[in-house]
Amino acid sequence: MPLSEYEQRVLAQMEQHLRDADPGLEKSLSSRGRIDVKKLSIGVLGTIVGLGVLVAGVATTQVWLGILGFVGMLGGVLYATTQSGGTRAPGTAKAPRSTSGFMDRQQERWEKRRDGHS
Repeated sequence: MPLSEYEQRVLAQMEQHLRDADPGLEKSLSSRGRIDVKKLSIGVLGTIVGLGVLVAGVATTQVWLGILGFVGMLGGVLYATTQSGGTRAPGTAKAPRSTSGFMDRQQERWEKRRDGHS
């Protein structure tokens, strides 16, 4: 069901208000990028293999095998869900990103407080 003209105008106004209120929000939402299917597939495969090893460890009452399976599952999930840093030419340094994330702001506030500024 398409939006009416009024709903489209209200939506556009809300988007503009969000852009004006928090310019970093648009950047963080648009920087998600595309899904790396190869990386996701390898991660899912690793998770499934880890689950199989975990089940085998439980079935054979081998604790070490169960732990190994759990670590494999965890590794597969982490690999599939973390973003890659992108590709760059060999020998070039990664450019520092200027982030104003929550933790950065907290760190700045902590340093100001520690230095005696309120």
